[in-house]
Amino acid sequence: MFTGLSAFPLTPLRDNRVDEHAFTGLVERLSAAGVDSITALGSTGSYAYLSPEERARVAQLAVDHAGSTPVIVGVGGLRTSHILDHVEAAEDAGAAGILLAPMTYQMLTDDDVFELYRTVTERTSLPVIVYDNPSTAHFAFTTDLYARIAELPGIASIKIPGVPTDPGAARDHVASIRASVPEHVTIGVSGDASAATGLIAGCDAWYSVIGGTLPDPALTITRAVQLGRNADALAESKRLAPLWNLFAEFGGSLRVIAAIAEQLSLTPRHCLPLPIRGLTDEQRVRVAAVIGELGIA
Repeated sequence: MFTGLSAFPLTPLRDNRVDEHAFTGLVERLSAAGVDSITALGSTGSYAYLSPEERARVAQLAVDHAGSTPVIVGVGGLRTSHILDHVEAAEDAGAAGILLAPMTYQMLTDDDVFELYRTVTERTSLPVIVYDNPSTAHFAFTTDLYARIAELPGIASIKIPGVPTDPGAARDHVASIRASVPEHVTIGVSGDASAATGLIAGCDAWYSVIGGTLPDPALTITRAVQLGRNADALAESKRLAPLWNLFAEFGGSLRVIAAIAEQLSLTPRHCLPLPIRGLTDEQRVRVAAVIGELGIA
């Protein structure tokens, strides 16, 4: 479950409410495509903007509509007590695992974060993915902290930020993490533009933004690496460079992937939670042109 492609779908809104029809359509699309797992309520799923009731409902919908595909549920929050409530909701929904990011308003210390994971792993039997995403959670892990947390029972995987673009540097980076954590803990790359490089460098999984809306090209990259066709994986990633460029130019992947989902009529227009306004009309035209050029849907 903590290897291969884990697809992170949007949680689309319509009129300030979760659009359950659109969300379940995304989940069913991912299951039909054959992704290895579905991670609901990740950063792409806008978990931080949803109420506890909305999050519990989304978790249940994901499990109910994923078929045989394992569902991982994001449980991050600002307070430990709230996180434990989200963990309970994920358990009740029948999740196969949980994804935990150390969200922060006040600056967190390494000891704060370690105690958070210790508390959660003591309270649940679900396997836990450590979520390192400094650009959204505003906390940066060290390799030493990975090592401390990975020794806790129940830690199953670490979701790391994008790897260096140089293949040798990427291998060294992944190897240093691998040497610091137990063998059973998998390493998953995020940062879609460097995913092919990360998988080739030794990452076990790709925790993917585009995989949640465009599973086919993400699966093409993942399966190519799994079959030892590294050149094919890199070629597919290079083909998607115009998309990666939009991610960089427009301040990250969320607004771009939402615009793509809206362009493909997978979600309603303006599906992101305010105050996130999404892309301008001019930017949407550019996204549509890239999607058309790439021939992906």
